[in-house]
Amino acid sequence: MKLDWKTCIKVAVCAFGLFLAITYWGSIAGFIGLIISAASPLIIGSVIAYIINLLMSFYEKHLFNKTKNQKLIKAKRPVCIVIAFITFVAVIGLIIWLVLPQFVSCIMIVVDYIPDAVDWIVKQLEKLEYIPQDIIDMLTSIDWRSQIEKIAKAVTSGIGGVMGALVSTLTTVIGGIITAFLSIIFAIYILADKERIGNGADRAAKKYLKQSWYEKLRYVLHIFNESFHKYIVGQCTEAVILGGLCTVGMWILGLPYATMIGALIAFTALIPVAGAFIGGAVGAFMILMTNPIQALVFVVFLVVLQQLEGNLIYPKVVGSSIGLPAIWVLAAVTIGGSVAGIFGMFISVPIMATIYRVFYNDLDGKTEEEIRKALN
Repeated sequence: MKLDWKTCIKVAVCAFGLFLAITYWGSIAGFIGLIISAASPLIIGSVIAYIINLLMSFYEKHLFNKTKNQKLIKAKRPVCIVIAFITFVAVIGLIIWLVLPQFVSCIMIVVDYIPDAVDWIVKQLEKLEYIPQDIIDMLTSIDWRSQIEKIAKAVTSGIGGVMGALVSTLTTVIGGIITAFLSIIFAIYILADKERIGNGADRAAKKYLKQSWYEKLRYVLHIFNESFHKYIVGQCTEAVILGGLCTVGMWILGLPYATMIGALIAFTALIPVAGAFIGGAVGAFMILMTNPIQALVFVVFLVVLQQLEGNLIYPKVVGSSIGLPAIWVLAAVTIGGSVAGIFGMFISVPIMATIYRVFYNDLDGKTEEEIRKALN
């Protein structure tokens, strides 16, 4: 095989670039992190726009669909954007309103319960007769209630009032507010002009990519969007159903904190597989502070509800919609949680569903003609 000068130059440039990337990887990674940090309002705004677009598309489909008034037709997009944002904020506000007050009261119950629990433990240690008497006397002489109150007051009011920490906190809060504001503005611009942005990106890809690459990229993005859309809608629907069933069941059984725990489980159920167990553990702990027997009843009820949800609700609402087997859902959640925590759990399932579908379509020998039909 003959090598021309152009090929040799390309190989040399690639090798030199790889050498620089390996040698100066720390600086390159820092520069990439700086770029991502600077572009964070745009990235967050794009994520917000994608989520709000689900609500906005629903409202656009059902509002003003029969009107012929041109003024109403022109106002359709901005009105639907506003309604979608109001709906999103209202849902978040409702969850906070249902969960936060009772959660604070539960923390106060825990703070009041700890001194009595410590006294009970000390008495049990006295009965064992294996602990030296001087240690028992020391533990007994401590006013645990006043110590707990001091710790709680120190946590809530802060220790020392160091100026540097205050300035750092204010800077972080102000920076977060500015980022959130810019992200929302950017999301509004995307939503208001999403068709033109999409057409421009499509034209650019078609212009600068080979036709085969363009078709494959468009196909993968189509599956990616479809997986995310079905997953978000299905997961939210499943969370509402599970939270509602939990609330109604707790009311029937006469368990405390029914509304709050139901809302908490609905919110944590957005995390696939493990979410409801996280909410259930918090709920069981809260009920345990008031009545251990009721906490046991709640745990049994939640296990039964989880079996019902896992075998009937989730496969119908979410599993079949994204076409991903349960073993791959569990694998995606495990890997995503290890890499990026809660956020990784959220996005890992639709990403895995996209990879799974593209891979099996390739194994089945899908042709480019079939890919074009899938896009249309």
